[in-house]
Amino acid sequence: MTAQKNGPKSSPGTLPTSDFIRTIVQTDLKTNKFEGRVITRFPPEPNGYLHIGHAKSALLNFGIAADYGGVCHLRFDDTNPTKEEVEYVHSIQEDLRWLGLDWGDHLYYSSDYFDRLYEYALRLIQKGKAYVCDLSQDEIRRYRGNFTEPGKRSPFRERSVSENLDLFERMRAGEFEDGFRVLRAKIDMTSGNLNMRDPVIYRIMNVPHHRTGDKWCIYPTYDFAHGQSDSIEGITHSICTLEFEDHRPLYDWFLDQLNIHHPQQIEFARLNLSHTVMSKRKLLELVEQGYVTGWDDPRMPTLSGMRRRGYTPESIRVFCERIGVAKRENTVEIAMLEHCVREDLNKRALRAMAVLNPLRLVIENYPEGQVEELEAVNNPEDPSMGSRMVPFSRELYVERDDFQEDPPPKFYRLAPGKEVRLRYGYLIKCVKIKKDEETGEVIELRCTYDPETRGGQAPDGRKVRGTIHWVSAPHSIAAEVRLYDHLFATEKPDETTDGSDYRRSLNPNSLVTLSSCRLEPSLSSAKSGTPYQFERLGYFCLDPVDSSTGSLVFNRTVPLRDSWSKVKKA
Repeated sequence: MTAQKNGPKSSPGTLPTSDFIRTIVQTDLKTNKFEGRVITRFPPEPNGYLHIGHAKSALLNFGIAADYGGVCHLRFDDTNPTKEEVEYVHSIQEDLRWLGLDWGDHLYYSSDYFDRLYEYALRLIQKGKAYVCDLSQDEIRRYRGNFTEPGKRSPFRERSVSENLDLFERMRAGEFEDGFRVLRAKIDMTSGNLNMRDPVIYRIMNVPHHRTGDKWCIYPTYDFAHGQSDSIEGITHSICTLEFEDHRPLYDWFLDQLNIHHPQQIEFARLNLSHTVMSKRKLLELVEQGYVTGWDDPRMPTLSGMRRRGYTPESIRVFCERIGVAKRENTVEIAMLEHCVREDLNKRALRAMAVLNPLRLVIENYPEGQVEELEAVNNPEDPSMGSRMVPFSRELYVERDDFQEDPPPKFYRLAPGKEVRLRYGYLIKCVKIKKDEETGEVIELRCTYDPETRGGQAPDGRKVRGTIHWVSAPHSIAAEVRLYDHLFATEKPDETTDGSDYRRSLNPNSLVTLSSCRLEPSLSSAKSGTPYQFERLGYFCLDPVDSSTGSLVFNRTVPLRDSWSKVKKA
């Protein structure tokens, strides 16, 4: 990442300059606390795909570095090889680049520091501040106590320095089975902060690491590696979410005992989004148990899922700007995110006509075999996007929902004897209907058109209130369209009142697949990554995975209706 030297300046896509973290950074620069340096980092664990909450954190860290002429590191905190995969490493980098973030040469891994971390552990043992413990995991948990009862000291806590050094070196040499022994920090078993009650800092795991191979059979815990990795990299501002606030005294203790560079840790509220879950453990469960098709399922809150669904990086950046940086936990309505997506797509999406639930319509007085080319605007918000020609013929498809045989009052679409406007076309009137003899279902509409009303305007000045979209039947193309909705039916699936599992709140209608859709022919050349507004229906994109075989599959990004905008106006 190239450092910016022109002083504090908020650029598009960074969080606003008024947040409390930037105030701290500005004060540190004035007092020369870190000799004028600003070095932040985004430190994901490679045990899952990034979600929208990670996007907020990444944009904050990279944005602060950019605003104050600093640099931001991308560091993978890869200390647990049982849960980490190279796939996750690659996906995280791809998602960050999609957001427009660039770390340049500043790509690091905690595994780069395993030798240094091991030396730090030896130093703590030599100072009498760490010991090898033979208690099992369950016994350590019981000895730890709880919020009302102090912990009990391990019977192995007073081992000598020489014995601890010998056992720790034998742990590294692979003499013991997984879980047989651990290295613990010797702090305070009576502390009111449970993180300070002799936490485990090294454990035995005879598992190869995706970068270091079989070199190590002991690995540092996240709590031990994280703060020291920040220190090694010279991080000035270690920005974390609120769940790490209680861990800060532990990180401070390690840094003070080792007498090494001490970054300043600052906590902010993580992003909680309604109608979804943000725990990587739960997202992994949804993937592994088949509730979704993968990490990139368009219903997932992952960046890869949002990208596949048609969300733009610009809309996510604007969303993160608007929600800001808070000190207290809160839940943001997913409608606000959808509003930002819709607002962005309205400016950039190409318009097209698509009929998702087709009903055949025949214009009886239109000449058989005749085809007209009607001009249609590509985007009324941006005249520079020009127009396209759409074919018009005697036989059309219209939406089944745009016709009712016995309509209620104020139904301004097609009905027997009613006249409507065809978008970009003519005024037509329904004169007959054809039904299936067995089911009684309407299967065809017979209409007449007024040839003097091309463009939808009547020369005699008569007013027609209804306008519907359509496609020419012989020219239309077949496609599958997937209508995505919220993954969970309840606003806060993690907070069930009856104590039930969060999966019971899954929305059974989160995906509706329509397989008989008909689209205007221009969409035959649709490209992945190009947003479209299907007029009157919503915003859609070509599915980049399932359309690769030649068939057309479109995903609905968001509907046209914007509930968040209405809430704001109210």
